[in-house]
Parts: sequence; C-alpha cells; structure tokens
Amino acid sequence: MTANPNAAAEFVKQAAPGFTPRVGIVLGSGLGELADKIDTVASIDYADIPDFPRSSVEGHAGRLILGRLGGMPVACMQGRVHYYEGIEAQAVALPVRMLKLLGIEILLLTNAAGSFHKKMGPGSLMVLNDHINFTGRNPLIGENDEAFGPRFFSMEEAYDPILRAHLQAVAKELGIKLHEGVYLHYLGPNFETPAEIRMFKKLGADAVGMSTTPEVLVARHAGLRVAAISNITNLAAGMSETKLSHEQTLESAKLAAADLEKLVIVFLETLKRELLKAHLQSTKDGND
Repeated sequence: MTANPNAAAEFVKQAAPGFTPRVGIVLGSGLGELADKIDTVASIDYADIPDFPRSSVEGHAGRLILGRLGGMPVACMQGRVHYYEGIEAQAVALPVRMLKLLGIEILLLTNAAGSFHKKMGPGSLMVLNDHINFTGRNPLIGENDEAFGPRFFSMEEAYDPILRAHLQAVAKELGIKLHEGVYLHYLGPNFETPAEIRMFKKLGADAVGMSTTPEVLVARHAGLRVAAISNITNLAAGMSETKLSHEQTLESAKLAAADLEKLVIVFLETLKRELLKAHLQSTKDGND
C-alpha cells in the first residue's frame, strides 16, 4: 500500500488549524535541541501521523514541531529516517511531500557528517553546494506522481545558490566560519573504511554522511528550494586516532550546535524580512 502524504498533511492541519509554515526544517543526529527554540503552535509525534515513517535511531526524537523560529512560520522535523533502518526508499518521500502540502517553499536540512579535510575538523559547519548519492537508491523510483513534479527533472543547482549566499552572509555577520563543499551519502549503517574514504576524496567529496540526499531529491522534484548544513562531528576513517561510533557522533555534534542554532535563527529572521520585502514590492507593482 502506497503511503499517502495527503492524509498526513490533513492530520497535521487539524492539529494546527490556520497555521501555514513557509520553511521546513529537518534536524539530524544530535541536533534536535534547536526545536526547543521554536515558539510552538503544535507538537506531534511521528507515530500519530498517518503513514509517517519513524526513526529507530538514538538522537532522532521523532516529533514534528509547528511554530515560529526567528519569526518565520516553520514545520520542524525533530529527527529523520534512514535507508539503513530498512525503510523502503519510496517511504522517505512522504515527510517532504507532506511538508510541501502544508505550504512550505523552502526546505532547510541539517545532518551530522565526517570531514575529509583536517582544516574542517569536529565543530565545523559546512553548507552543501552539491552531493554524490552513493547509495544506489532513490525515493522517486516507481510510478511518478505528477501532482508533485515531472518524471524527469534537473538536479543542477539542487542546493539553491541564493540561499547558500544568504547563509554565508549571515555566518560572516555572526563571525562563524561556514565551509562549503560536496556531501557524499553513504548507505551505512557501518562507518566507511579508510580505503573508501580515499576513493570518495578522489570523487570530489568533502564530507560523508548517511542521510539528506533522499529529502533533497524529493524536494527538488516538488519544486522546493533547498539549503543544507553539515555539522562536522569527526574526521573520516583513517584520518585520526579517534574511534568512530554513534555515541561519539552525538557527543561531537554539541561542539557546533550553538553556532548552528544562531546561524539558523538569524538566517530565518533575515529571510523573513526579504520575503516580506518581495511580497510588498510585488503588491506595489500589481497596483501600479
């Protein structure tokens, strides 16, 4: 039976009548505390949303928070599912399509990732400018749903260049170093081997993680603008003596959590002002 994003969206709308989010946010491993900063309108467990896939991974709370962050109406997913949990690829499409039906125009993704560069060590942040989907999986395989997007679509500039520039400007204003690079999605659940890391570097990747590309694919298919930030929790396998583990990922995620929170909140504050100016200008032009 195909999961139904319309049923999920209708359930959420009933939980927050009249509330329309403009930005969707997905919080990765160890980054869920940003949700505590939201002026909450409604908080819904994934288990209560029809057909909604649930994560079994520590560090992913499994709640949808509706409210305002930086003054912007948002729908925030506190945790995500991953292919390595045994989730069917197509099921990963439902959360993003539900967010689209709720009214979002922009999807802001976060994840925890391992870095291929010693100058971009634990505690660093990286805005994604492209990705390599190394999983061999795609949530859009199967019958195309024309209600969301075309069968074939471009992935050039999948990570919106205007939003990236906006994030860089905010980071500079806040005194936060924001690296930029290519993210490689590795299937997992094991961490990569040193030989695989050497190969990934030769492919042109700058960091590696086990998420994000499914949501980007679904979002771009649906015409959403996308921005994504990696919280660098470790140097990749073979690059340091630190033993890789999920516990270490969760602990290291705290290193840049404060910077990430500030960056996202101010980004949303300034984005809200820009969207308001654009709306007022379009209204003025329409009245001229």
